[in-house]
Amino acid sequence: MSPSQDNTATLGGARAWFVWSLSALAFGYAFVQRVAPSVMVSDLMADFAIGGGMLGVLSGLYFYPYVFLQIPLGALLDRLGARVLLVTALTMAGVGSALLGVAESVWLAYLGRGLVGAGSAVGFLASLALAGRWFPPRRFALMAGLTMVSGMTFGVLGQGPMALVVEAVGWRHSQFGLAGAAFLLAALVALIVRNGPPGEVREEHTAMTWGQLAAASRDALSRWIVWKVALVAAAMSGPMLVFGGLWGTPYLMETYGLDKAQAAFTVSIILAGWAVGAPLSGWLSDVLNRRKGLVLAGCGAMTLAIAAIVVLPGLPLWVVMALLALTGFGGSFMVLTFAIVREQVPPALGGTALGAVNSMTVMSGAVLQPAVGIALDALWDGRMAAGSRLYGTTDYQLAFGLMLATGVAGFVLAVILPGDGEASSNY
Repeated sequence: MSPSQDNTATLGGARAWFVWSLSALAFGYAFVQRVAPSVMVSDLMADFAIGGGMLGVLSGLYFYPYVFLQIPLGALLDRLGARVLLVTALTMAGVGSALLGVAESVWLAYLGRGLVGAGSAVGFLASLALAGRWFPPRRFALMAGLTMVSGMTFGVLGQGPMALVVEAVGWRHSQFGLAGAAFLLAALVALIVRNGPPGEVREEHTAMTWGQLAAASRDALSRWIVWKVALVAAAMSGPMLVFGGLWGTPYLMETYGLDKAQAAFTVSIILAGWAVGAPLSGWLSDVLNRRKGLVLAGCGAMTLAIAAIVVLPGLPLWVVMALLALTGFGGSFMVLTFAIVREQVPPALGGTALGAVNSMTVMSGAVLQPAVGIALDALWDGRMAAGSRLYGTTDYQLAFGLMLATGVAGFVLAVILPGDGEASSNY
C-alpha cells in the first residue's frame, strides 16, 4: 500500500477518533476550569476579601493569557504540532491549579489562575488542527461542533457536580483534583497523540520558517474579514461565558432562593443547549452548505432569549430555564464562524485566522466578566453574608444589559458577513 493510500485509509478511522478524542478531552478540561469559579463565588470573595470587580478579574485572568496566546498558537501548531503544545499546556494548567489551591493572597491566586488560562489555551485549536489532519475536509464543521460538545459536557460537570465537590471538600481541594487530572491527561497525550496519520503528505506552507510565519500572521490580521468573523464569534460566546461561567449561579441563588448546587445545575442548562446546538449546526452547515444564514438564526435566537431574561422581571423559573437552553443553543452556532473564516482566507493563513477568531470568543469573557462585576459593585447596597457581597435581582438584571448589548452588536455584524459561496473582498 502506498503512503497516500495508507493516509486515505486512516482519515476518519478508529485511530483518528482516538487521537482527536484526547484533544477534545483537553478542551473539556479547559472548560471545567473556565466555569468552575461560578460555584466558588462566595468562597473566593470571603477567602480573599474581594468584591465583584476583583472577583471578575480573578475569574477573567483565565481569559487574558488565553486570548493573547491564540494567534501565536495558530502558527505554532503548524510549526511544532499539537502533541508537544498539548503536553506543555496541560502541565502548565496543572501547576497553575495547584498554585491557586495553596494561594493565601489574591496576587498569588491571580498568578495561579493566569497559568491555568495559559495552559488551557491550546485545547480547542489543537482539536481543530488534529481534526483537519486526521479527518476529511468535508467533516471539519462537524468536528468543530463535536469539539464544542466535549467542552460543554465538561462545562456541565464544572457546574452542579463541581458545586457538590466544593461543598464536600472545599474549593482548594477541588483545585488539587483538577491539577492531578491535568497531569494525567498530559501523560496520555504524550503517549498516544500523533500530529498526523502515517504516510501523510503535508502541503508546503506548513513548513514555513519563523519569519514566514510572522509574515503570514501579519497578513491574516490585516484582513477585515478575519476581524468581522471574530467579533461575531465573540458576541455569540459572551452570554455563555458571563452567565454560564460566573454570574448565573449567584443570580439564581438570589432571585429564586436556590442553593448553590441547584443554581449551578440550572445554569448548566445553557451549556447543555450549547452541546446540542454545536454539532447540529455543524452537521446542518455541512449538509446544506450554508454558514451565514445559520449564524444569523443562532445569534438572533440567543439575543431574543437574553432580552427576555434581562427585560422581563419575575419570570417563572421554568421559563428562565427554557430561555437559558435557547441562549446556549443559539449561541452554539458560533462554531460555524470557524468554517467561515477558514473558507475566506488562503490556506497558509488558516491557523492564524482560526487563532484570531478563537481569541475573540474568549476575549468576550475576559471583558464582560469583570465589566458585569464592576457594574454590580456600582449598584451594591452594602449587604454582606459570611464575608461575601450580596447583590439584588435588579442589580443583576441591569448588569446583564451588557450581555444584551453585545448580542445585538453581534447580530448587526453577522448581517454584513460574506454570503454563502461569496468570496471575501480581501482574499
